[in-house]
Amino acid sequence: MTDWSTPRISPVPLGRREGWRERVLDRDSPLRRMDWVLVVAATSLGVLGAVLVWSATRTRLESAGGDPQAFLKRHALNLCLGLAMGAVAALVDYRMLRAYAPIVYVASCLGLVAVLTPLGSVINGSRSWIEVGGGFQIQPSEFAKVALVVGMAMILGEKRDAEDDPRDSDVLLVLGLAAVPMGLILLQPDFGTMMVFVFTILGVLAVSGAPARWVVGLIAAGVAAGWSILHFDMLKDYQVERFTSFANPSANLGTAGYNVNQARIAIGSGGVRGSGLFQGTQTTGQFVPEQQTDFVFTVAGEELGFVGAGLILLLLAIILWRGISIAANAGDAFGTLVASGVVSWFAFQSFVNIGMTLGIMPVTGLPLPFVSYGGSSMFATMMAIGLLCNVHMRSREWD
Repeated sequence: MTDWSTPRISPVPLGRREGWRERVLDRDSPLRRMDWVLVVAATSLGVLGAVLVWSATRTRLESAGGDPQAFLKRHALNLCLGLAMGAVAALVDYRMLRAYAPIVYVASCLGLVAVLTPLGSVINGSRSWIEVGGGFQIQPSEFAKVALVVGMAMILGEKRDAEDDPRDSDVLLVLGLAAVPMGLILLQPDFGTMMVFVFTILGVLAVSGAPARWVVGLIAAGVAAGWSILHFDMLKDYQVERFTSFANPSANLGTAGYNVNQARIAIGSGGVRGSGLFQGTQTTGQFVPEQQTDFVFTVAGEELGFVGAGLILLLLAIILWRGISIAANAGDAFGTLVASGVVSWFAFQSFVNIGMTLGIMPVTGLPLPFVSYGGSSMFATMMAIGLLCNVHMRSREWD
């Protein structure tokens, strides 16, 4: 007689089920060793950026008869693709990148050369993009930042004859290799990205233990180069307007000064809690140019107020804090320099982008990492987050 009071349970291969759980929960599992604080902070910025980009573009697209969610969908797609690229960068042992660093470097330089050919397109006075169709562009200079970080770490982190600090010849080699992509970027011209390169180089050299004369000499050379560029009128008209607008906010109110003035009005009108999402008059009125890219921070300031803007700053600070911690605890010089390069890149670019919206830095066209709309920027920054997670996971192998 069949007993129906007890449910029948199909046999399950218990060993297989427990084996899967053991692999996930094992302390050596990539999921357990991942720096989830870093990942969550970067992803949160990307999600917040999607909302801000949506708010900055929906009115314009709707008034033009287009899809008001077009930029939101693209930003979400870029974020998902960026997370996938970051996962790959995290799972492949970063120490293997030494072998691939020359290939990555050459590929980035070829991309920068292609921009200067008829394949490149001019946007806002700079030939920095390659059209790939479907409304998408690739900006090779963003990927060149990753190549620069990995290349410098490979050269300066290589110990020779039991020496801990890099030799002068190593520093010269780094400067020579960096000069090629920097020269190509200057030809676009894109002074903002070039300055990111300069600051990243200085940060990595300082951490690598290179003689202080190199750092001091590079700073002096940078100051001299900046003076020469301004003194000999090597800038284009729109670039001169950007610098004069920074020095004199009331100048060029009809052109470059207009951007800064409207950005400051947007942020100042937000107050503590903001006017509410999709309720900002500066944003919905489309008074701030390039608001989904260079000036996306103004959307947060106006519609989410000090609270929303402060949240962005907090998340960026968490990323920088985790990056510094990863650099300090890395098991080898290569990992330390990779993490230090990423931190230097993120810190400088974030400061300049937010600073130009507040009027304390010149307008340079640099996107806000993780937040601004742009596929190339999102891909490069997420790959850099993957590298940080990679160094973090492998650092425990040295314990």
